[in-house]
Amino acid sequence: MNSSEYQPEILETEIQSSWLEDKAFAVDADTSREKFYCLAMFPYPSGKLHMGHVRNYTIADVIARYQRMMGKNVLQPMGWDAFGLPAENAAIQKKVAPAAWTKSNIAEMRRQLQRLGFAYDWDRELATCTPEYYRWEQWFFTRLYEKGLVYKKMATVNWDPVDQTVLANEQVIDGRGWRSGAEVERREIPQWFIRITDYAEELLENLDKLEGWPEPVRLMQRNWIGKSRGVELSFELDAPIAGLDKVDVYTTRPDTLFGVSYLSLAAEHPISLELGKDNPALADFIADCKKASVAAADMARAEKLGMDTGIRARHPLTGEAIPVWIANYVLMDYGSGAVMAVPAHDERDWEFARQYDLPLITVINDETGQPADVTEAAYIERGTLTGSGSYDGLGFEAAFDQIAQALEAKSLGKVTTQYRLRDWGVSRQRYWGTPIPMLNLEDGGEVPIPADRLPSLLPEDVVMDGVASPIKTDPEWRKFDLDGVSCERETDTFDTFMQSSWYYARFTCPDYDQGMLDSDAANYWLPVDQYVGGIEHAILHLLYARFFHKLMRDEGLVNSDEPFERLLTQGMVLKDGAKMSKSKGNTVDPQELIDRYGADTVRLFSMFAAPPEQSLEWSDAGVDGSHRFLKRLWRLVQEAKQASPDTLKTATLDKAQKALRRKTHETIAKVSDDYGRRQTFNTAVAAVMELCNEVSRHEGDTAEDAGVVHEALSAAVLLLAPIVPHISEALYSVLTGQRILSAAWPVVDEAALSRDEIDIVIQVNGKVRAKIAVSADASKDDIQEIALAHENVQRFTEGTTIRKIIVVPGKLVNVVAN
Repeated sequence: MNSSEYQPEILETEIQSSWLEDKAFAVDADTSREKFYCLAMFPYPSGKLHMGHVRNYTIADVIARYQRMMGKNVLQPMGWDAFGLPAENAAIQKKVAPAAWTKSNIAEMRRQLQRLGFAYDWDRELATCTPEYYRWEQWFFTRLYEKGLVYKKMATVNWDPVDQTVLANEQVIDGRGWRSGAEVERREIPQWFIRITDYAEELLENLDKLEGWPEPVRLMQRNWIGKSRGVELSFELDAPIAGLDKVDVYTTRPDTLFGVSYLSLAAEHPISLELGKDNPALADFIADCKKASVAAADMARAEKLGMDTGIRARHPLTGEAIPVWIANYVLMDYGSGAVMAVPAHDERDWEFARQYDLPLITVINDETGQPADVTEAAYIERGTLTGSGSYDGLGFEAAFDQIAQALEAKSLGKVTTQYRLRDWGVSRQRYWGTPIPMLNLEDGGEVPIPADRLPSLLPEDVVMDGVASPIKTDPEWRKFDLDGVSCERETDTFDTFMQSSWYYARFTCPDYDQGMLDSDAANYWLPVDQYVGGIEHAILHLLYARFFHKLMRDEGLVNSDEPFERLLTQGMVLKDGAKMSKSKGNTVDPQELIDRYGADTVRLFSMFAAPPEQSLEWSDAGVDGSHRFLKRLWRLVQEAKQASPDTLKTATLDKAQKALRRKTHETIAKVSDDYGRRQTFNTAVAAVMELCNEVSRHEGDTAEDAGVVHEALSAAVLLLAPIVPHISEALYSVLTGQRILSAAWPVVDEAALSRDEIDIVIQVNGKVRAKIAVSADASKDDIQEIALAHENVQRFTEGTTIRKIIVVPGKLVNVVAN
């Protein structure tokens, strides 16, 4: 570490060993201190870090280390989002149990993270696949069941008829199962749901409190929750079908009611199924619909197909007979499974109507006040009504209210508020996940597994055949004796978003075995002060975590309303303008870079190349440049190490020494703001590089010169310590003989910022003609006199009359002459 050569491979290994041995980042249990909880979204243990991981975790580590230097009690933990489908796929391919594969990957990724020097308290490490973790997730689910917040119902899934298994949306490729190649069907099976819709309004309202979140993320959540004011209305049938005498729909556009030309039913709608019993062609069409993927993206791309049922429903205001169709773009899971189709003013309805030559009835005027032209596309904007009887000429708001009143008067409609958000389906027909802690009774009922019988353990020594889940085919595992009553365990497992919805809270007390959370510890550390992760998690993970936090609050486990105070969504790492991926062949292996340059260079480049929220374009030259800077910093410190901090006597400094000292403290002020308020770490690095340039240019060999250089380099090392901790540790020891881990963030000396002289720009008729140095306390008259005496000013005003002289103190003088 005292080498005159910068040798990162030796230096970093030595320093990391000392950190681990000393437990340098162990969390202080002193709850009287001001805390700072910094968390990056924990990784799935795929086996190897990629550059996206490196950037994500470096950003969080920089923030955590900065806050530690600011004197905060910092919690920065690391763990593993360890359940999930990739482990099952790898188990089939590699003929190894998912548990063994996952544990091996965790060990390798832990080693890689430690090699990057992240300041984690490894004593708090957790993995979601351990019984110690998922036991409490199971317990909490049973509590929600007892509160009525959990229920079971039939829901539509992708079903592979050959493998006899449920497929995730990403496992359906061009309508076929990824493994069997069979045409996938839509099938209804019983699944467990949590009532997130009960919290929809609070989840929406509390977004306004999240001032530390990026607005795009808040907007995405608002849109996903999708609060809307609309009208529930009914189209009556001439005769009941499947016990129904009307078709119920919901619309946010009652102003288009007179433009309805048909109704669309989902294939699974009770009326559709009943009609299909006596109509083979209709039954075949319904069967075809059930083969389609239920993924929203697939449905949006799919051709709009339908079939006329032959029945008619009555328009609630005109009494006109409206044809009822079954359409493949309507899902039973959304709303009532029926849609009032207004093809002139809805894009999907327009596409369907053109396909089947159904009427396009224009009932909205465009911005010119004329009926909108819908021959080429639907007109979806609001406007005044036309072709709507007595409602013609009304704007949207008035038409909404009057049409709603008319429907209510006939008991055929009412104004309601609805949400796009649907209850959270948490059942997964997978093996490698948390077993759902429910028991199925012989009479068809279900009960939760008692708390004292938890966890419901997932067997780990299994063989994956790629077809059925091992726990579904294991009769011994399914058997459960409940006080002499024979039951069967639920064989579905939880959606992995369940585990990631509360891990941040468990990190506050990972070894607590008396309950889900130690409330004292949780309430000290929560909410998380800084959360770091990709914007791709803006909706599902972040919404579910917010929901879970409110559930835990209502259970008395935490006392805050929101889990994450401030959110930073880092940009992607690109190469050749595209996101890094194996398929594109444009990946960069972090380990190879570490072996070649050292972890500090990798960390420095990932922070310097772009602001954290923007995409980072990979550059080999940029990595080389970062490495050269660190080598230069190393040489500067080695050359200055003989100076002592005691040699700096500010009262006797000359002009150049004062200038360097001023630059040092200006840099401290700027970098402090970049780290703390702005979180623009790239500009922080640039500022320190400028300071080092000033050090290189500084000439002089007096004790005062050595003193100001020593102060500048000590500040530079401290300011870079959160980003390049290894070299900073070594260089700070060289400069001060102390460890940087116990060093405080540098403080600005306001006196050093003052200037004896300031530079003033001189303009003649608005064009810069000179620069002068004047005393910092020079009067306007003094500045004017010096400016007019300057030879360039005299040259450019010669032969003219000076009309005006404008003096802006501290900035410029403008001489107006003609």
